[in-house]
Amino acid sequence: MIDVQGGPDTRNIPLTKVGVKGLEYPIRVLDKVNKVQHTTGRADLYADLPRHFKGTHMSRFVEIFHRHREDLSMPRFLDMLREIIAGLNAASAYGILEFPYFLEKKAPVSGLSGIVSYRCRYQGRVDRAAAPAGGADHHFTVTVSAPVTTVCPCSKAIADRGAHNQRGIVTVELELGPFFWIEDIIDLVEGAASSPIYSILKRGDEKFLTERAYDNPKFVEDLVRDVYIALRDLGSFKRFSVEAENFESIHNHSAYARAEYGP
Repeated sequence: MIDVQGGPDTRNIPLTKVGVKGLEYPIRVLDKVNKVQHTTGRADLYADLPRHFKGTHMSRFVEIFHRHREDLSMPRFLDMLREIIAGLNAASAYGILEFPYFLEKKAPVSGLSGIVSYRCRYQGRVDRAAAPAGGADHHFTVTVSAPVTTVCPCSKAIADRGAHNQRGIVTVELELGPFFWIEDIIDLVEGAASSPIYSILKRGDEKFLTERAYDNPKFVEDLVRDVYIALRDLGSFKRFSVEAENFESIHNHSAYARAEYGP
């Protein structure tokens, strides 16, 4: 049949990104405890398009993603982008993959198990052109968002009874260096909060966690700084960012803080 997409275009306008967006697919990612985790991904996949081509071959993005769906570990995601470059004869390929990552967590007193969902994102770019001396042909980041509980230090200090507390989200974006487990980043974030979040709690668990959080109050600024220090001390990432949003329980707005590390 006639290849309309591969035909010429005379408007002399190259396109930075063309491709497919919002592709939802069952995928498999690495799991520290269970080796592999089945989840659902939402992918955006792009390549550049030279000015002399009318269009790209959209189906090839899906074909390549389908072949890689069973192993979308961090390094394999970059391999998939390199395959997109080869399959479309492109200079650059880009990809974003978002997915929920599930961990089984036991309540601290009752020991009852429940599942907690964390939001994760891979974002990468691969270039065909030779990298400059000392450089790389790719850029890749992993983002992990974890829910936490915080207790307000100010409220605790000034109130005669109790202190306001709230659920928050801490989001860490890491530039890929050495291999790491998503679970370890989640543990690091939860360790910096007033308390972790659980899906199943009995009264004994609730008492334990409420008192634990009260004894460990954190401003949103404290939370970001403590996660920052823990990540920096690992010495594994040359660039990262940490941000936190607290959904305030006594205000009609959120509290927010962010910090960045690296050149």
